Amino acid sequence: MREKLIETALFFCAASSVFVTLGIVGVLVVESFGFFLQVPFLAFITGTVWTPLFDNPQYGILPLLTGTLTSTLVGLCVAAPIGLTTAIYLSEFASTRTREIIKPILELLSGVPTVVFGFFALLFVTPLLQKTILPDLPGFNILSAGIVIGIMIIPYVASLSEDALRAVPNGLRDGSLAMGATRLETALRVILPAAISGVAAAFVLGISRAVGETMVVAIAAGTQPNLTFDPMQPAATITAYIVQVALGDLPHGSIAYQTIFAAGLTLLVITLVFNIFAFWLRAKFREEY
Repeated sequence: MREKLIETALFFCAASSVFVTLGIVGVLVVESFGFFLQVPFLAFITGTVWTPLFDNPQYGILPLLTGTLTSTLVGLCVAAPIGLTTAIYLSEFASTRTREIIKPILELLSGVPTVVFGFFALLFVTPLLQKTILPDLPGFNILSAGIVIGIMIIPYVASLSEDALRAVPNGLRDGSLAMGATRLETALRVILPAAISGVAAAFVLGISRAVGETMVVAIAAGTQPNLTFDPMQPAATITAYIVQVALGDLPHGSIAYQTIFAAGLTLLVITLVFNIFAFWLRAKFREEY
């Protein structure tokens, strides 16, 4: 009887996350439905001007999408090489003591509040870039926000990639070393290709985390929708727009209010696509040992 109660409690705990997710999706779909009754879906996804709060409102989501994708790409360019290098070092070269020191530091980095990262990008990274290599860089720009987002997702990429590398059987390492390969050659030519599905999934999940970042882009990238892929320009992202508008006094049920949910639904779909792609990569390229 006691075991049955425990199993039931565990089931409800596991199911609660599913119900919460379904509830979030339901709210976004219901609120967005009213928006798309007034704004054609094609105009929403192909429009190049996003001014829902102006006197002559336009509802093209592309400026927010380009800002979101550009900041994500910059973040991935920072996190991918550093995170993967860290994972290879921790998995193949670091001693147990070194690993026990570095891993908590990475976990501590992932626990820093994002608003702190936002002001770090605005007050340190941007002035540093202006004083060194980009003197004409504006105060608000995608580049600084993307760099700091990349720093933020390094722990995710490094941790998941290390798990994938350490899951490769030791027999492959021993066989490679026995054939005369160095440890570096073994890591890069044997272990990494064998764990490529897990590493790729780590990158995709890191992208999903970067796409949903809010405070860094809201503080450092600006809030002006700008259709550009130039990281040295200011731009707004989907999350930055949601933060900006959600703090205002919009009448409930108005189309301006419903843009929040339409933008949120777009962000949810993007994140869902990236996560499905990550699981597909794992299923297609996963090696069975």
